[in-house]
Amino acid sequence: MNLLENIKNKAKKLNKSIIFPESTNERILKACEIIVKEKIARPILIGVPEVIEKKAREINVNLQGIEIRNHQESNHFEKYAEMLYKRRKNKGLTLNEARELLKNPIYFGVMMVYADMADGLVCGAENPTPATLRPALQIIKTKPGVDIASSYFLMIKNGEVLFFADCGMNIDPTPEELAKIAITTADSAKSFGFKPRVAMLSFSTKGSARHEHTIKIAKATEIAKKSRPDILIDGEMQFDAAYDSEVAKIKCPKSPVCGKANIFIFPCLDAGNIAYKITQRLGKYSAIGPIVQGLNKPVNDLSRGCSISDIVDITAITVVETDTK
Repeated sequence: MNLLENIKNKAKKLNKSIIFPESTNERILKACEIIVKEKIARPILIGVPEVIEKKAREINVNLQGIEIRNHQESNHFEKYAEMLYKRRKNKGLTLNEARELLKNPIYFGVMMVYADMADGLVCGAENPTPATLRPALQIIKTKPGVDIASSYFLMIKNGEVLFFADCGMNIDPTPEELAKIAITTADSAKSFGFKPRVAMLSFSTKGSARHEHTIKIAKATEIAKKSRPDILIDGEMQFDAAYDSEVAKIKCPKSPVCGKANIFIFPCLDAGNIAYKITQRLGKYSAIGPIVQGLNKPVNDLSRGCSISDIVDITAITVVETDTK
């Protein structure tokens, strides 16, 4: 049984409710129908029932088992406005501004998760990443001890599972932030049953080139090792040394990670985002993500180019994340 099948089976046992704010998106509606049929989660659509029902009829989607919440007519609207105001008033948000924000289905959905009225949220089929993650970071915020949220992709091919981070959120992390991203991703891998072997990637392997960029990765590696000596972390290293055991014998034969890495931490968003797309398109790996980590409750962002099956997979992962937060 492969990883995604294991995740889906675990999700079925958890029976969690997941919110979908993009309630008239065709792929979302078709995915929700599958999610109900396979008992992966209990979907909640945010929006006007008549509009959602009309769209469902047009694309022949059965809404049975899918809950619809009209956010603008909700009995909880004013309560959520007060909660949001209290959460953000120190940032200058007024109560009226909170009400305006809650007219946005994404903000309303995130508030439902924050208020324990749902277990998680999946969004991004038609909205850019900031539209999903901004309300999550403002309202749900990061877990205690985690001061940076980040994301990773599961790269899967022929039973091989690799973790790529951060490919979706942090543009130019500092050495301290890179160390935290590495540790959080290692813990995410552990939650799926993997023994993490973390490679801190660079254009240099073990000092073969010296530049402020390579020094940054070396520093991040030392911070991560000192913070979590229980995790196998090494760097700085090039991807071929991290992944290929024959190259590792030449470039870093004494490393416990070189040639054996299953977690790859990229130095910046440019590198991570480009690498996962090349791996997906040219290497023919399935790319599941970006999966957000470090939040108090699970909110996950979809790629706007996502398929129906991608939505189903991310939903299952979001459900499983509720059991590890």
